[in-house]
Amino acid sequence: MTQTSGHPAPTPGSAPAAAAVAAVPTLAALTTLRVGGPVRELVDAATETELVEAVRTADDDGTPVLVLGGGSNLLVSDDGFDGVVVRDTRRGIDGVADSSCAGANLVVPAGQPWDEVVATAVAEGWMGVEALSGIPGSTGATPVQNVGAYGQEVAETLSSVRVYDRLERRTRMLAVGELGLGYRTSILKRSLSDAGAGGGRTWGPTGRYVVLEVSFQLRLATLSAPVRYAELARRLDVAVGSRVPAAEVRDAVLELRRGKGMVLDDADHDTWSAGSFFTNPVLTTAEADARLPEDAPRFPVTDHTRVAQIGAAAPVVEGLVKSSAAWLISRAGFDKGFGAPGPATLSTKHSLALTNRGSATAADLLALARTVRDGVRDSFGVTLVPEPVLVGVSL
Repeated sequence: MTQTSGHPAPTPGSAPAAAAVAAVPTLAALTTLRVGGPVRELVDAATETELVEAVRTADDDGTPVLVLGGGSNLLVSDDGFDGVVVRDTRRGIDGVADSSCAGANLVVPAGQPWDEVVATAVAEGWMGVEALSGIPGSTGATPVQNVGAYGQEVAETLSSVRVYDRLERRTRMLAVGELGLGYRTSILKRSLSDAGAGGGRTWGPTGRYVVLEVSFQLRLATLSAPVRYAELARRLDVAVGSRVPAAEVRDAVLELRRGKGMVLDDADHDTWSAGSFFTNPVLTTAEADARLPEDAPRFPVTDHTRVAQIGAAAPVVEGLVKSSAAWLISRAGFDKGFGAPGPATLSTKHSLALTNRGSATAADLLALARTVRDGVRDSFGVTLVPEPVLVGVSL
């Protein structure tokens, strides 16, 4: 049995409960879209105890609370946030690999940057997340969004999520089967705006469940999981279903993402974004036949929560079809760079990303998003759904 540890996640009670009250910047300084006005109070939580106490205190005072990780999936109002922003600054990757069961267990605090988790897994020979390289943001966000890319979803390797339940005012362990995972969604995300998921009320912009710690189960293997995504297979020059060294998959994914402006780079305004702004639409087969042109992409919808073992193919959900939001946007007349020379445009590298060219406001980005959404709806009868969490604004 081997164990690797970066900076181990602090245990509850290992530090004073009073978190540091940081100098208050605007949300523009804390998000990858670089828009958003001032906040009332910013708290940096360096331990789990501090994080829970900051959220509990805000709830007791009736103060809105926004728990922040990497800020890569937020579009915040120009008016800012009249509440407490709690920034999770915890770091650490605790992993134990047991050769007797050919598996590795990872326990990661929510504030840990996600791509460092992937890099560690690849370096240690832990298979199952290599295609999720380069995704910005924190580990705590991965189960909320059920993050996925290039044929992998985090649902395939999640084992449990420890949360602070704001309704029951206690910490809880949620098994993967309790998370209600779906395409870019979970009960964690739905509790922001769905009273059913929130226990009878809504909780946004931070949901009922504040993620504290995420546990993963990975296989021991230096080869990747089977490559399921055609674009990735072409870049690797292998057939779909092949296995290659996981490090090669990571390098290829990072190369593909950089080519689309999806790896953060301060000098590249195409990366001043929230990544893909709209999710790919999922339609019934009948809806797809009625609304989509014959040449529109049609992909099977797969359920990654039902993968029998790590690396196995996800079963297909009958009666549903997933199309490409990027294809629909382009075919509706919105090419890469649409909106130039304005302050907010579609990325020059990928039509699915809305970008800040340096002086955009939240209002600028929302206007662009509405134009694109309405254009796609008018052209195809398909209403695109935004992927980022909208704070103080709506479409």
